[in-house]
Amino acid sequence: MFFDVLGLILSKIFVFTGVVQGKGSFPKPLPPEEERKYLALARAGDNDAKNTLIRHNMRLVAHIVKKYSGAAEQDDLMSVGSIGLIKAIGSYREGRGTTLATYTARCVENEILMLLRAGKKHRGNLSLSDPVGYDKDGNELTIMDVVAEEESVFSSVENSLRREKFIVQLKNILNMREYTIIKLRYGLESGVPMPQREVAKKLGISRSYISRIEKKAIIKAREQLDPEDFLDE
Repeated sequence: MFFDVLGLILSKIFVFTGVVQGKGSFPKPLPPEEERKYLALARAGDNDAKNTLIRHNMRLVAHIVKKYSGAAEQDDLMSVGSIGLIKAIGSYREGRGTTLATYTARCVENEILMLLRAGKKHRGNLSLSDPVGYDKDGNELTIMDVVAEEESVFSSVENSLRREKFIVQLKNILNMREYTIIKLRYGLESGVPMPQREVAKKLGISRSYISRIEKKAIIKAREQLDPEDFLDE
């Protein structure tokens, strides 16, 4: 599957901080004619057009994330949803009987479901009947419902070499404390991401301090890493 701990941290570095944060409320969807224009430009390699499509579809991501409120940390859900959005924009083709919004919703939901599946593997104390959100009709979703969902055709096997390369570069960019916090927060070595409160307890420092160091580390990584080396289309 595309989503793993590497996908999560990459989305924080290259997507969530670069396209979403600091922009205020999400802009409205593009009119159909403008959407078609930007899709054509994006397919031709125009990164500005791609970023425009991402910005104008983040409202849809936020809407889908609301269904899973409480099932995982909000910023993680938004970041993973952003991964689905990027994949949708990169692979969507007109004339196949579906709109970009419908296609995007499927990709976004698939990434979120994979996040919840990954979380379930490391939370043995959960019951399969525990609620994790609601479907489009307002019906409660349980962990069993999530696990039973079919894998998307867009899922892919984790690229371990790319992950190793990312970790090596990250160690060279960050100092020891920054890397330790990022390592624990995103499970870079263990495969099990930890909430900020657990990292704070483990390191014996405040959660707010963890948050500040994490943000600083992500900015440093974003400034020095090339997304083309790591992000799939």
